[in-house]
Amino acid sequence: MATPVKNRHQDFHDLPRPLVAMENTLPAGTVTGWHSHPRGQLLYAIKGVMIVHSEAGSWVVPPSRALWIVAGLRHNVIMSGDVEMRTAYIDAQAAPGLPAQTCVINVSPLLRELMVEAVRIPLDRDMGPREERLVGLLLDELSVSSAIPLHLPMPYDARLKSLCQSLIDQPGNPAQARDWAASLGMGERTLHRLFSQETGMTFARWREQARLLSALEQLAQGRKGIDVAFDCGYASQSAFAAMFRRHFGVPPSSFYR
Repeated sequence: MATPVKNRHQDFHDLPRPLVAMENTLPAGTVTGWHSHPRGQLLYAIKGVMIVHSEAGSWVVPPSRALWIVAGLRHNVIMSGDVEMRTAYIDAQAAPGLPAQTCVINVSPLLRELMVEAVRIPLDRDMGPREERLVGLLLDELSVSSAIPLHLPMPYDARLKSLCQSLIDQPGNPAQARDWAASLGMGERTLHRLFSQETGMTFARWREQARLLSALEQLAQGRKGIDVAFDCGYASQSAFAAMFRRHFGVPPSSFYR
Protein backbone atom coordinates (compact mmCIF):
# COMPACT_ATOMS: atom_id res chain seq x y z
CA MET A 1 0.00 0.00 0.00
CA ALA A 2 1.32 3.44 -0.92
CA THR A 3 2.63 5.48 1.99
CA PRO A 4 1.93 9.23 1.92
CA VAL A 5 4.68 11.60 2.94
CA LYS A 6 4.18 15.06 4.36
CA ASN A 7 5.67 17.81 2.22
CA ARG A 8 8.19 19.61 4.45
CA HIS A 9 9.55 21.94 1.77
CA GLN A 10 6.83 24.57 1.58
CA ASP A 11 8.40 26.78 4.27
CA PHE A 12 11.49 27.56 2.17
CA HIS A 13 9.91 29.12 -0.92
CA ASP A 14 10.09 32.66 0.49
CA LEU A 15 13.86 32.66 1.02
CA PRO A 16 15.47 35.57 -0.92
CA ARG A 17 17.58 33.40 -3.22
CA PRO A 18 17.00 32.03 -6.74
CA LEU A 19 17.42 28.39 -5.72
CA VAL A 20 16.81 26.25 -2.65
CA ALA A 21 18.09 22.66 -2.81
CA MET A 22 17.17 19.80 -0.49
CA GLU A 23 17.66 16.05 -0.20
CA ASN A 24 15.50 13.21 1.00
CA THR A 25 15.50 9.41 1.11
CA LEU A 26 12.13 7.73 0.61
CA PRO A 27 11.21 4.03 0.67
CA ALA A 28 9.48 2.25 -2.19
CA GLY A 29 5.76 2.96 -2.38
CA THR A 30 5.98 6.41 -0.82
CA VAL A 31 3.68 9.01 -2.40
CA THR A 32 3.83 12.75 -1.89
CA GLY A 33 0.11 13.35 -2.41
CA TRP A 34 -1.26 15.98 -4.77
CA HIS A 35 0.41 19.36 -4.29
CA SER A 36 2.03 22.26 -6.13
CA HIS A 37 4.82 24.78 -5.55
CA PRO A 38 5.01 28.54 -6.11
CA ARG A 39 8.47 27.97 -7.61
CA GLY A 40 9.58 25.70 -10.40
CA GLN A 41 10.93 22.37 -9.16
CA LEU A 42 13.82 20.27 -10.43
CA LEU A 43 13.12 16.75 -9.22
CA TYR A 44 16.08 14.36 -9.43
CA ALA A 45 16.88 10.98 -7.91
CA ILE A 46 20.44 9.71 -7.77
CA LYS A 47 18.91 6.31 -7.00
CA GLY A 48 15.48 4.88 -7.75
CA VAL A 49 12.71 5.78 -10.16
CA MET A 50 9.90 8.30 -9.68
CA ILE A 51 6.49 8.21 -11.35
CA VAL A 52 4.97 11.68 -11.54
CA HIS A 53 1.29 12.26 -12.34
CA SER A 54 -0.42 15.54 -13.13
CA GLU A 55 -3.66 16.57 -14.77
CA ALA A 56 -1.63 17.23 -17.93
CA GLY A 57 -0.17 13.72 -18.06
CA SER A 58 2.45 11.47 -16.51
CA TRP A 59 6.22 11.17 -16.54
CA VAL A 60 8.68 8.43 -15.59
CA VAL A 61 11.89 9.85 -14.11
CA PRO A 62 14.77 7.34 -14.00
CA PRO A 63 18.26 7.97 -12.60
CA SER A 64 20.47 10.23 -14.77
CA ARG A 65 17.32 12.16 -15.69
CA ALA A 66 15.40 14.86 -13.86
CA LEU A 67 11.93 16.34 -14.14
CA TRP A 68 11.51 20.08 -14.48
CA ILE A 69 8.07 20.97 -13.06
CA VAL A 70 6.77 24.43 -13.85
CA ALA A 71 5.49 26.53 -10.95
CA GLY A 72 1.90 25.93 -9.92
CA LEU A 73 1.43 22.53 -11.59
CA ARG A 74 -0.43 20.12 -9.29
CA HIS A 75 1.35 16.78 -9.24
CA ASN A 76 1.74 13.57 -7.28
CA VAL A 77 5.03 11.65 -7.03
CA ILE A 78 5.22 7.89 -6.47
CA MET A 79 8.50 6.19 -5.55
CA SER A 80 9.18 3.05 -7.57
CA GLY A 81 11.87 1.40 -5.50
CA ASP A 82 13.82 3.16 -2.75
CA VAL A 83 14.60 6.70 -3.89
CA GLU A 84 17.46 9.02 -2.93
CA MET A 85 16.05 12.36 -4.04
CA ARG A 86 17.64 15.72 -4.72
CA THR A 87 15.23 18.61 -5.24
CA ALA A 88 15.82 22.22 -6.26
CA TYR A 89 13.12 24.87 -6.02
CA ILE A 90 13.92 27.59 -8.53
CA ASP A 91 12.60 31.09 -9.04
CA ALA A 92 12.07 31.01 -12.81
CA GLN A 93 12.02 34.83 -12.99
CA ALA A 94 15.57 34.92 -11.67
CA ALA A 95 16.73 32.18 -14.04
CA PRO A 96 15.89 32.89 -17.70
CA GLY A 97 16.34 30.03 -20.13
CA LEU A 98 14.54 27.38 -18.10
CA PRO A 99 12.03 25.17 -19.97
CA ALA A 100 8.62 26.76 -20.43
CA GLN A 101 6.88 23.40 -20.04
CA THR A 102 7.22 20.50 -17.62
CA CYS A 103 9.64 17.98 -19.13
CA VAL A 104 12.20 15.26 -18.39
CA ILE A 105 15.78 16.36 -19.03
CA ASN A 106 19.13 14.64 -19.23
CA VAL A 107 21.38 15.17 -16.21
CA SER A 108 25.00 15.65 -17.18
CA PRO A 109 27.77 14.56 -14.77
CA LEU A 110 28.38 18.25 -14.04
CA LEU A 111 24.71 18.96 -13.29
CA ARG A 112 24.57 15.91 -11.04
CA GLU A 113 27.54 17.07 -8.97
CA LEU A 114 26.16 20.61 -8.78
CA MET A 115 22.85 19.25 -7.47
CA VAL A 116 24.63 17.13 -4.87
CA GLU A 117 26.70 20.13 -3.76
CA ALA A 118 23.74 22.54 -3.76
CA VAL A 119 21.93 20.62 -1.03
CA ARG A 120 24.84 21.46 1.30
CA ILE A 121 24.17 25.20 1.08
CA PRO A 122 22.81 26.25 4.50
CA LEU A 123 19.33 27.73 4.56
CA ASP A 124 19.78 29.72 7.76
CA ARG A 125 22.19 32.35 6.39
CA ASP A 126 22.90 34.32 3.22
CA MET A 127 24.86 32.60 0.48
CA GLY A 128 28.56 33.41 0.14
CA PRO A 129 30.37 34.20 -3.15
CA ARG A 130 31.29 30.56 -3.82
CA GLU A 131 27.73 29.42 -3.20
CA GLU A 132 26.35 32.11 -5.48
CA ARG A 133 28.72 30.99 -8.25
CA LEU A 134 27.71 27.36 -7.69
CA VAL A 135 24.02 28.24 -8.00
CA GLY A 136 24.66 30.35 -11.09
CA LEU A 137 26.54 27.51 -12.77
CA LEU A 138 23.79 25.05 -11.85
CA LEU A 139 21.18 27.29 -13.49
CA ASP A 140 23.39 27.72 -16.58
CA GLU A 141 23.83 23.96 -16.88
CA LEU A 142 20.13 23.37 -16.44
CA SER A 143 19.28 25.85 -19.19
CA VAL A 144 21.32 23.88 -21.76
CA SER A 145 20.15 20.41 -20.71
CA SER A 146 18.27 18.54 -23.42
CA ALA A 147 14.71 17.28 -22.95
CA ILE A 148 13.83 13.65 -23.61
CA PRO A 149 10.40 12.20 -24.52
CA LEU A 150 9.23 10.56 -21.30
CA HIS A 151 5.88 12.35 -21.13
CA LEU A 152 2.51 10.68 -21.55
CA PRO A 153 -0.08 13.44 -22.16
CA MET A 154 -3.64 12.74 -21.05
CA PRO A 155 -6.69 13.90 -23.04
CA TYR A 156 -9.51 15.88 -21.49
CA ASP A 157 -12.29 14.16 -23.44
CA ALA A 158 -13.90 11.70 -21.00
CA ARG A 159 -14.18 8.95 -23.63
CA LEU A 160 -10.54 9.18 -24.63
CA LYS A 161 -9.45 9.47 -21.01
CA SER A 162 -11.19 6.16 -20.26
CA LEU A 163 -9.48 4.56 -23.26
CA CYS A 164 -6.08 5.88 -22.20
CA GLN A 165 -6.47 4.69 -18.63
CA SER A 166 -7.30 1.20 -19.94
CA LEU A 167 -4.09 1.20 -21.99
CA ILE A 168 -2.06 2.39 -18.99
CA ASP A 169 -3.54 -0.37 -16.82
CA GLN A 170 -3.09 -3.01 -19.55
CA PRO A 171 -0.28 -1.88 -21.89
CA GLY A 172 -0.34 -5.22 -23.70
CA ASN A 173 -3.99 -4.87 -24.78
CA PRO A 174 -3.96 -5.80 -28.50
CA ALA A 175 -7.14 -3.90 -29.44
CA GLN A 176 -6.68 -1.64 -32.48
CA ALA A 177 -7.96 1.90 -32.99
CA ARG A 178 -11.04 0.65 -34.88
CA ASP A 179 -11.91 -1.63 -31.94
CA TRP A 180 -11.63 1.21 -29.44
CA ALA A 181 -13.62 3.52 -31.70
CA ALA A 182 -16.43 0.98 -31.93
CA SER A 183 -16.48 0.50 -28.16
CA LEU A 184 -16.73 4.27 -27.68
CA GLY A 185 -19.49 4.68 -30.27
CA MET A 186 -17.50 6.81 -32.70
CA GLY A 187 -15.89 6.38 -36.09
CA GLU A 188 -12.23 5.43 -36.37
CA ARG A 189 -11.40 8.68 -38.18
CA THR A 190 -13.04 10.64 -35.37
CA LEU A 191 -10.96 8.81 -32.78
CA HIS A 192 -7.73 9.57 -34.64
CA ARG A 193 -8.68 13.23 -35.05
CA LEU A 194 -9.60 13.65 -31.38
CA PHE A 195 -6.42 11.88 -30.27
CA SER A 196 -4.24 14.24 -32.25
CA GLN A 197 -6.16 17.29 -31.05
CA GLU A 198 -6.12 16.36 -27.37
CA THR A 199 -2.68 14.76 -26.93
CA GLY A 200 -0.59 16.05 -29.82
CA MET A 201 0.13 12.41 -30.71
CA THR A 202 -1.36 9.79 -32.99
CA PHE A 203 -3.11 6.88 -31.32
CA ALA A 204 -0.27 4.51 -32.30
CA ARG A 205 2.41 6.88 -30.98
CA TRP A 206 0.56 7.42 -27.70
CA ARG A 207 0.15 3.68 -27.14
CA GLU A 208 3.83 3.08 -27.84
CA GLN A 209 4.72 5.81 -25.34
CA ALA A 210 2.41 4.24 -22.74
CA ARG A 211 4.12 0.89 -23.26
CA LEU A 212 7.54 2.49 -23.03
CA LEU A 213 6.79 4.18 -19.71
CA SER A 214 5.28 0.99 -18.32
CA ALA A 215 8.40 -0.89 -19.40
CA LEU A 216 10.67 1.62 -17.65
CA GLU A 217 8.75 1.22 -14.41
CA GLN A 218 8.81 -2.58 -14.61
CA LEU A 219 12.51 -2.71 -15.47
CA ALA A 220 13.20 -0.47 -12.47
CA GLN A 221 11.46 -3.05 -10.31
CA GLY A 222 13.90 -5.71 -11.52
CA ARG A 223 11.61 -7.64 -13.87
CA LYS A 224 13.23 -9.61 -16.70
CA GLY A 225 13.23 -8.04 -20.14
CA ILE A 226 11.36 -10.91 -21.76
CA ASP A 227 8.55 -10.68 -19.18
CA VAL A 228 8.32 -6.92 -19.65
CA ALA A 229 8.22 -7.35 -23.43
CA PHE A 230 5.26 -9.72 -23.34
CA ASP A 231 3.45 -7.69 -20.67
CA CYS A 232 3.72 -4.60 -22.88
CA GLY A 233 2.29 -6.35 -25.91
CA TYR A 234 5.40 -7.15 -27.94
CA ALA A 235 5.56 -10.45 -29.82
CA SER A 236 9.20 -11.01 -28.92
CA GLN A 237 11.97 -9.68 -26.74
CA SER A 238 13.88 -8.56 -29.85
CA ALA A 239 10.94 -6.43 -31.06
CA PHE A 240 10.74 -4.80 -27.63
CA ALA A 241 14.52 -4.22 -27.56
CA ALA A 242 14.41 -2.61 -31.02
CA MET A 243 11.70 -0.17 -29.88
CA PHE A 244 13.63 0.60 -26.71
CA ARG A 245 16.89 1.19 -28.53
CA ARG A 246 15.15 3.48 -31.04
CA HIS A 247 14.06 5.74 -28.17
CA PHE A 248 17.13 5.63 -25.90
CA GLY A 249 20.03 4.35 -27.99
CA VAL A 250 20.68 1.47 -25.57
CA PRO A 251 19.05 -1.94 -24.95
CA PRO A 252 16.69 -2.35 -21.95
CA SER A 253 19.35 -4.27 -20.02
CA SER A 254 21.70 -1.26 -20.09
CA PHE A 255 19.30 1.58 -19.34
CA TYR A 256 19.60 1.64 -15.53
CA ARG A 257 23.33 0.93 -15.34
